[in-house]
Amino acid sequence: MKNRLLSMLKDDTHIELPDPGRRRLLQASGVGLAGLAAGGSLLKSEPAKAVNTSARIVIVGGGAAGISVANRLSQNLSGAQITIIERREQHIYQPGLTLVATGIWRQGKVLDRNERYMPRGINWIRGMVTEFDPDANRVVTDTGQVVDYDYLMVTTGLKVDFDAIEGMSTDLIGREGIGCVYDNSDHASRTWQAIDRFATEGGVGLFTRPAGGIKCAGAPLKVCMLTEDLMQRRGTRDRGQFYYPTVGTSLFSQPDMNDFLKEEFPSRGIQVQWNHKMVGIEPERKRATFETPEGQVRLDYDFIHVVPEMRAPDALGNSPLAWQEGPFADDGNWMEVDRYTMRHPRYPNVFGAGDCVGTPIGKTAASVKAQVPVAVENMIQAIQQREMTASYDGYTSCPLITARGRGILVEFDYALNMVPSFPFISPYREHWVPWVMKDRMLHAAYNAMMRGRI
Repeated sequence: MKNRLLSMLKDDTHIELPDPGRRRLLQASGVGLAGLAAGGSLLKSEPAKAVNTSARIVIVGGGAAGISVANRLSQNLSGAQITIIERREQHIYQPGLTLVATGIWRQGKVLDRNERYMPRGINWIRGMVTEFDPDANRVVTDTGQVVDYDYLMVTTGLKVDFDAIEGMSTDLIGREGIGCVYDNSDHASRTWQAIDRFATEGGVGLFTRPAGGIKCAGAPLKVCMLTEDLMQRRGTRDRGQFYYPTVGTSLFSQPDMNDFLKEEFPSRGIQVQWNHKMVGIEPERKRATFETPEGQVRLDYDFIHVVPEMRAPDALGNSPLAWQEGPFADDGNWMEVDRYTMRHPRYPNVFGAGDCVGTPIGKTAASVKAQVPVAVENMIQAIQQREMTASYDGYTSCPLITARGRGILVEFDYALNMVPSFPFISPYREHWVPWVMKDRMLHAAYNAMMRGRI
């Protein structure tokens, strides 16, 4: 199995290991370590032969989820007309943006091209969907093109709602002490410029966390801790005051990690400010406004990591495919799916996966790795008019990097129970392995996932 895994990943694998003892352990684990941490199983399960069908399948969105879906459908179907709608030519390895923003990776390391991963024979429409019409089984693109389908897979990703913060603009990132790791590599690179200055000059640092579901909920925590660690390494820690204004009264949805962080932050001089929702920013004054139970408060800063609220893209969120009521409607107009089958409950020929879906947890690459095989298998069974048997248990994973060289591999499910993949790595304490996985291994596993190999 090890040789097969290494062969499957040979196009994307380049792993530098720290010392001989650790090198032997990771070599023994092989790429399977990264494959499991990316979402459960090592190898995809394939049917004995491809299923014959003339179904017209449309995939909306060509990020990690959409391309992974396209490859799995191409491998498991024969005769299907598969169309993917995605306007972006560039592909961004988003799990690496926190490392770019904190100066550990160069920007180019997270940049790739979508065409490298698109399967042969697929129809790639370079555009974006502006209208979903599930009653007529069609979507409409920004150029007015109408695309009909028999089955629809929605993998649009999400919208980072910068406009929800008064005074905020993406043009400000990297200026006036403002950073934001989200949305693209340029934002991450400009954030590093701001963090680099703060780590040298010091002052007041604010690291925010918004309400609702966000992409990689661990990212705001990681940016904060890696910045604090950077100042420790530079010998400038005494120049910086760290504050973490966050909505609610918890730091992490998984209870064990929440307990860990509630002890870790104070031990590192990071002051948590509960029930603080950022609603405005005055760049020229370097001042941010927060709503609190006691009313609005304004906090001055020298550096601020702005994390806006996130929601479904407008075309999806305003469509019949969105949740019509309940927390996933109120939170971000997320796409409605059955949390286990990834199928739309009101439109049985529609499935979804990735950041756009309204499920209790899981807007991570690891969730994509776990969701996509379920959504694809159930779609294929629906095409065959068979009972759906695949089920997603809510698995998600976060290599919670606490400092350069160490972290905690947090893996849990819908029940918020820890589901560790590796018995030799404690999910409750810091270890060097999660760092090596994050820094050296998971990118290769991610690329293999997109190709439908794991």
